[in-house]
Amino acid sequence: MAAHHVGDPTQQLWDETLSRLVHLSSSMLKRNADLEQRVAELEVELHVWKQAHSVALEASEAHNVQIAALNRQISGLDYFKSNQNPLILCVINGDELVFNRDLLSQGFQGGRLAAQEITKAIAEHLTKEEVQVYGRLSFWITLYFNKADLLEAVLSNGVCTHEHFEAFYAGFSQSSARFSVVDAGYSKDSVEAKIKEYLQTYTRFPQTIRVFFGGYDPSVYTTLFNTLEQDHLLGKIALLCSGHEASPIDQPQHPFSRLRLDGLFMAERLPRGSRTKLSPLSTNHFGVSNGGLISPTSPERIAGRVIDPTLPLHKQNPPPCNEHYLMSCSKGGGICKYSHDYILTGEQLNQLANNAKKAPCNWLKNGVPCPYGDKCCWGHVCPNGPKCFHLSKGKCWFKGEAMHPELTPSTPVS
Repeated sequence: MAAHHVGDPTQQLWDETLSRLVHLSSSMLKRNADLEQRVAELEVELHVWKQAHSVALEASEAHNVQIAALNRQISGLDYFKSNQNPLILCVINGDELVFNRDLLSQGFQGGRLAAQEITKAIAEHLTKEEVQVYGRLSFWITLYFNKADLLEAVLSNGVCTHEHFEAFYAGFSQSSARFSVVDAGYSKDSVEAKIKEYLQTYTRFPQTIRVFFGGYDPSVYTTLFNTLEQDHLLGKIALLCSGHEASPIDQPQHPFSRLRLDGLFMAERLPRGSRTKLSPLSTNHFGVSNGGLISPTSPERIAGRVIDPTLPLHKQNPPPCNEHYLMSCSKGGGICKYSHDYILTGEQLNQLANNAKKAPCNWLKNGVPCPYGDKCCWGHVCPNGPKCFHLSKGKCWFKGEAMHPELTPSTPVS
């Protein structure tokens, strides 16, 4: 009994110690959980602040660039004393920024609505920048695109009809006398070349306050923007963004001011067709006929229409397209009024080439050097020569200079 009584205090001491250890362990676990939750909250808060700092830093850089541009314009303030209509310009690459399906399908009214939305967004952006201090502004929009290629993409993807497409851009252009839609030709490079020249020229005008640019591609415009940045003109440019996130490779490398136009343009580029064309400068498909005229050998074609042997080529319904068979038709089969579907024999191709030479090349006819040179299917020289009867009456189709040269034994007829 004595031993039992001696052990009770010891057992009680162990129990109390164990209870304290369990309580201390529970408290530590709870404390650790609270600390981990707090750390997680602080990490989220830190991430938010970092993002805010990054946005603020980017805005600050863009603001500094704009200040540099404005300082440059201060030296030209005398201009504004005599002219109260400084320029606000907007140039859009219509191949890169394609208007959304809803607007295109509305045709003429959709084009007017798109123009109004762009105008409203830019006006609100300028109000925030207090650009109205310059007085009355003159606002212009120019949209460059490859019409034939974009139309083919729109039709093949079921976006809208041909009639809606034409009506949409007519509505856009007719919204204002200062809004223009320009078909730059059949290549992507021609659109980009015109936009680069536009930016290079108009950004340097002292009366240009802002140039809003839609369709930015770093691989195309970085060199130009580097030059404008060195000249302290980059602050005049603001990028139009389509509202969806651009890939990292497409992110601007310069501190631009940006204007988001949510829902106005398609989020993704339309898949483009893989239409095969003969290059206008390629000689792979050309031979020389007995008459010395350049004529193509027929490339492989899929089955198509057959020529009516009872009618000459130019009276077929519709006639075959000279440029399609002899060079390359920039309009494409979808909108060209001549046929691209005939199966022509070598003899018919030679006949087509001979007939085409009887019509003048529009380039030379208008006093512009022909970019196709000897590979052009149209006539560069009047087949009637310098003694052309129609020329003496002022009615010859070949109106360009040097289209009636004095013939010598070495003068080729083309």
